[in-house]
Amino acid sequence: MSDNVIKIANCSGYYGDKLSAAKEMVDGGPIDVLTGDYLAELTMTILFNQKMQRGEDKGYVGTFLKQVKAVAKTCKEENIKIVTNAGGLNPSSMANEIEKILEELNISLKVAYITGDDLMPRIDSLKEEGESFLNIDKNIPIDKSGCQILTANAYLGAWGIKEALDEGADIVVCPRVTDAAVVIGPAAWKFNWKRDDYDALAGALAAGHIIECGCQATGGNYSFFKEVPSFNNVGYPIAEIKNDGSFYITKHPGTGGLVSAGTVTAQLLYEISTPAYLNPDVIAHFDTLNIEEVSKDRVYVSGCRGSSPTSTHKVCINLAGGYRNGMEFILTGIDIEEKAQIITDALFNSVGGKEQFDEVSILLDRTDKKDPNSNEEAMASLRISVKSKDPDLVGRMFTAKMIELALANYPGFFTGGGVRSGGPVLVYWPALIDSKHIKETVHVDGKEINVKPTNQLNLEESYYQKQPIEIPPPPSGETLNKPLGELFGARSGDKGGCANIGVWAKSENAFSFLNNYLTVKKIKELMPDIREFEIDRYELPNILSLNFYIHDILEDGVSSNTRKDGQAKSLGEYLRAKYADIPKSLFEENI
Repeated sequence: MSDNVIKIANCSGYYGDKLSAAKEMVDGGPIDVLTGDYLAELTMTILFNQKMQRGEDKGYVGTFLKQVKAVAKTCKEENIKIVTNAGGLNPSSMANEIEKILEELNISLKVAYITGDDLMPRIDSLKEEGESFLNIDKNIPIDKSGCQILTANAYLGAWGIKEALDEGADIVVCPRVTDAAVVIGPAAWKFNWKRDDYDALAGALAAGHIIECGCQATGGNYSFFKEVPSFNNVGYPIAEIKNDGSFYITKHPGTGGLVSAGTVTAQLLYEISTPAYLNPDVIAHFDTLNIEEVSKDRVYVSGCRGSSPTSTHKVCINLAGGYRNGMEFILTGIDIEEKAQIITDALFNSVGGKEQFDEVSILLDRTDKKDPNSNEEAMASLRISVKSKDPDLVGRMFTAKMIELALANYPGFFTGGGVRSGGPVLVYWPALIDSKHIKETVHVDGKEINVKPTNQLNLEESYYQKQPIEIPPPPSGETLNKPLGELFGARSGDKGGCANIGVWAKSENAFSFLNNYLTVKKIKELMPDIREFEIDRYELPNILSLNFYIHDILEDGVSSNTRKDGQAKSLGEYLRAKYADIPKSLFEENI
């Protein structure tokens, strides 16, 4: 390990990511730390169901054990640390299983695990102490949700990880920590950062945010995908972090994909709201950092400023929100709207009316074209979905009623697979609690070490007031009516029941046009199906970017909403497909 830098590699961006990635990252070149991020909000409920079905000793990401088995020998030989949140709802059980694997392999590595995120045993007592678990998106206390709580996990920070590494741990198994914590912790350990080294911590937070989703930082899901040399064996990202928090993003040589200023910008914009990115350890101000492409597949990020964390911790709560059912009906040819009406009326007449359901969603997607040149071009989609607390009301009988209409309704009747049907609805409930309630514990070598949140240490408050950046007026002259995506990239994703669209330009002139043109009013004009939602706009001129935060578009999270794209991953590409009158000069400078 170099004295000046720590090389932190990621091998997973979600539960289900490439199984062989861990071994590829360990074998592909020198690294100091291997990290894996497996936990999305929905994943916590998946692990809950696993625990209920398979026993109290489960509730962790089982595939990670296979990855440990594949890399343990090399990690021992090369002194590579492993830090992961694969512990999920049961980090102690996962740590025990890892120790069994190491014993079988006759490999001596110290395993630590962290607890303190699980608030379920304390929900009632925390309510008595004044915590209402107010939904931060809807401003509603949890007692008004009308739903049973399944899981409640605070997002822990990085200092427990640092403590474990300070104690000599080789493998640190985390529960629900923030995605970036698995990167911040090792960097803080390497450089012995103090709790109020906010600029350095902010840099590490930015690095963690960039690499947390794996290949999305190295050419995956990238707007300008034609720039990516190869999508075969796309390399996973590596953050080379320096003592001051600045860092390089790269990947192993000989792998596919691309690391560029664009791929890094895209991932930095992914699933954020304001440029002030909150974390229990530090607030990172993404509108202060700089991104510089220094060589092939190597990007330098510097200058990220940090300030004191807030007095609260975010809590991921998942609720049992009842049950749903639904179907996608394909409508073909002429009279699409009339066909949609007769199937809708017939269905709800046959089941006793809409009023009996807690929620009814009817969405007609006019994907059909005039004078079609193929059968598919003549098709539109009608998605009907119902929700109820009563499982029988939306169960097999509702499915039967939908199927019964197959020979007795509109011409050309057939169904698609676009509606997630027949099962429970999971409601994501984001909340905040006072950090004084966080009781984080590191378990290592038979010891239990308590870790206090930074905001409980009575440190001097540190703020950062950004100086405004003057943006030049947009270019004038002749325009061309072209898709926005010919010049501008975008990355979108889910934030619980909300979503974001980050948009960036490749030049200052292009950004001046984008900044002037793409207002909230304009984005609602371009995308009329999101017009009803509240939208916030944020500027990041330092990286030639805008971010749009769309409230409540995903209802109560991934599992609950009825959108075809339930995680809003395609919203950015939808925006890029819209035509605008763009100065001709911008296309000329882009040649």
